[in-house]
Amino acid sequence: MQISEKYNPQETEQKWYNYWLENKYFHSEPNDKPPYTIVIPPPNVTGILHMGHMLNNTIQDVLVRRARMRGFNACWIPGTDHASIATEAKVVAKLKSEGVNKSDITREQFLEHAWEWTNKYGGTILEQLKKLGCSCDWDRTRFTMEEKLSQQVIKSFVDLYNKGLIYRGYRMVNWDPEAKTNISDEEVIFKEQNGKLYFLKYKIEGSEEFLSVATTRPETIFGDTAVCINPNDERYAHLKGKNVIVPIVNRVIPIIEDEYVDIEFGTGALKITPAHDINDYEIGQKYQLKMIDALDDDGNLNEHGLHYAGKNRFEVRKQIAKELEEKDLLLKAEDYVNKVGTSERTGAVIEPKVSVQWFLKMSEIAKPALDVVMDDEVKFYPEKFKNTYKHWMENIRDWNISRQLWWGQQIPAYFYGTGDEDFVVAETKEEALVQAKQKTGNEDLTIESLRQDDDALDTWFSSWLWPMSVFDGILDPANKDINYYYPTSDLVTGPDIIFFWVARMIMAGLEYRKEVPFKNVYFTGIVRDKQRRKMSKSLGNSPDPLELMDKYGADGVRVGILLSSAAGNDLLFDEDLMLQGRNFMTKIWSAFRLINMWNHEDKPAIATDHQAIEWFENKLNKTIVEINDQFEKFRISDALHLIYKLIWDDFCGWYLEAIKPNYGEGISKEVYDRTIIFFEELMKLLHPFMPFQSEEIWHLISERSIEDALVIAQQKNADEFSEDVIKNFEISKELISGVRNYRQTKGISPRETVEVFTNATEFANEAVVRKLANIADINFGQKTDKPSFTFLVGATEVSIPLSENLDLGEEKTKTEEEVKYLKGFLISVEKKLSNEKFVANAKPEVVEVERKKQKDAIDKIAILEEKLKSL
Repeated sequence: MQISEKYNPQETEQKWYNYWLENKYFHSEPNDKPPYTIVIPPPNVTGILHMGHMLNNTIQDVLVRRARMRGFNACWIPGTDHASIATEAKVVAKLKSEGVNKSDITREQFLEHAWEWTNKYGGTILEQLKKLGCSCDWDRTRFTMEEKLSQQVIKSFVDLYNKGLIYRGYRMVNWDPEAKTNISDEEVIFKEQNGKLYFLKYKIEGSEEFLSVATTRPETIFGDTAVCINPNDERYAHLKGKNVIVPIVNRVIPIIEDEYVDIEFGTGALKITPAHDINDYEIGQKYQLKMIDALDDDGNLNEHGLHYAGKNRFEVRKQIAKELEEKDLLLKAEDYVNKVGTSERTGAVIEPKVSVQWFLKMSEIAKPALDVVMDDEVKFYPEKFKNTYKHWMENIRDWNISRQLWWGQQIPAYFYGTGDEDFVVAETKEEALVQAKQKTGNEDLTIESLRQDDDALDTWFSSWLWPMSVFDGILDPANKDINYYYPTSDLVTGPDIIFFWVARMIMAGLEYRKEVPFKNVYFTGIVRDKQRRKMSKSLGNSPDPLELMDKYGADGVRVGILLSSAAGNDLLFDEDLMLQGRNFMTKIWSAFRLINMWNHEDKPAIATDHQAIEWFENKLNKTIVEINDQFEKFRISDALHLIYKLIWDDFCGWYLEAIKPNYGEGISKEVYDRTIIFFEELMKLLHPFMPFQSEEIWHLISERSIEDALVIAQQKNADEFSEDVIKNFEISKELISGVRNYRQTKGISPRETVEVFTNATEFANEAVVRKLANIADINFGQKTDKPSFTFLVGATEVSIPLSENLDLGEEKTKTEEEVKYLKGFLISVEKKLSNEKFVANAKPEVVEVERKKQKDAIDKIAILEEKLKSL
């Protein structure tokens, strides 16, 4: 068979992916096999593949492909998330570029544009995942805004409301002025920013005295309704019960007392702005202070801002500082670094804002979700994330689930009047009308009398149902898919969404199915550049995954990214790893070509062949056990390292060298057949990591039917293996390496045979040692008086009489230098061992290592001194 000299990924990848799709290898239906299920963390519908996606989805694909090859009915559900804030922002920007403002069109018109955008760009990332080789069940692709999934979101909202877990309340929220919606606490990213601490003069009513109040946000004075002091602060005892005048605003507000105020911070006097600070809001509630909201939804001052009305909050901050100074109402301004809350999605500085929102009570549903993780019913890998999870779950707040957006599931609350409680919650408007008539006793109400809440639900309120909703488990809790595939097996995700998504899915699963949604959660690290910066488009430090795949092949990129991706630890991306992946592909291809170039003859296997086969068979079985153990621990990178070493070092470096026929000769057919079997088993182990090349080679090895494709071939279970066989071959490798080292250091040609003297009575795998070390004679149990190159393998001493071509004087000088170095090293070791404190306090294994160093040095010195005598 003619096999091209170089492997070309571009020629094979699309061919095999189409073959897998055409033959429905990725599609799953319930059957009598045990299920293995993964649901994809749904990427944003408007997203494109980035390095984080590539790492996450490669790991998922490795797990799914391996499960498929180990007798499971593997089902990997793909899909996308409607990403309300991100998608709405893109549609708003697109409309603006066309001269259309969102406020000028109806919700229905806006949604038409949003769906158009989604249909145009929504499939991009899923198509890119196909190029990576992802074996998703594409027939089962879901979208969080599709009709059936939306129905399940609405159904769950109504259910939770009827259970008393969802309520509507007037609360302080995190307002994103750019997205024009509130966001949850978890979506607020705190960043250090340089600013100023302004010390303002609040004059005491009816006197010339003033109270100095420090603030970083002078633009919020328009919402001030009190100044608070600590009742134990003696500096202000004389001001208790008095009023102050708000600078510029000239409004009279009371001085109140509360121990919340830190006497040591700032001036010890705190301005209270209940509408613009969460802590001030709490104090405002406690003392029933007036609520003055001085900012509009865009972050501009409103009519309460007087002559600053309509101006942006940051612009006002600069201007008001000047006005305060001009009016002698600013005592001083100091440089100040503080942490400012910003929106995860838009980056805008968050504005605390009081508004009516919908909330889900978390305390009741959080406790069971905490217990299942603490009790390892859901296992986290790495385990360290259990503490992160525990801390958040024990300090959880009610979840603000409403968003002031149009793209998303609209909240199913229907208002029939103007009062705060004049609403009903129902799955449809028709059901709402029935309820409204019952609640009011007014039979004259019509569908037109009802007005649905304008807000949409938080995106996470749809994706927390994902492991159930993808199988329509909320709509039809007894259907065959949900009963077969749920709970899912493993979840692969990033630790940054442990609260947004992982915790909430566990809560939802326990609430609706009384079962956890998955058994294991594998947290990937964050992909960073060499400077440890997170890869992002804005920094321009993230390579295009598609370009990497074009350059190194999808298999090369998959191997490269996994070789450096220890669970839970950040991955420092280095393009050299992709090169290593491509080189691995080249090595495998070269090995396959080499085997196919050999003529196989009808002749018996020789001793070298038998020894090599026995060793590799045992090594293969042992490695399979080790690989399975690493997968059990979700150490995917370590499993790949084992396969890499088994193929590169053991199979290519040692096994093929041992069985390789002499020049001009053929190989025993028996040995060839055995080698092909080994190679097939290696391709099965490799397939989850390198699906394209392994499938290509699989079909080149032999003509395969559709039922025999590698993608569904079953991996070998480990048979028993002998540690002694493996250990003996390791000794053989050291003996061979010792002889090769002699040739390399002395400049002796590998073709020149050598004679060996040894204190051993025999060598295990003697035929392999003779062949690979090119030894002409082995003199067992004998010493030589000739000048020799001598080395130790354990207690076995091996001496090779020096070639006549060598300069003996130079050899003597080198040997003397080596003896001198070893004696110095021995003194340092013995000094350590003679130190009683060290021997008494160090761990026994550490002391043992030092004693072994001592013995090895003494043995080597003895050998070298013998050598000097002969020289």
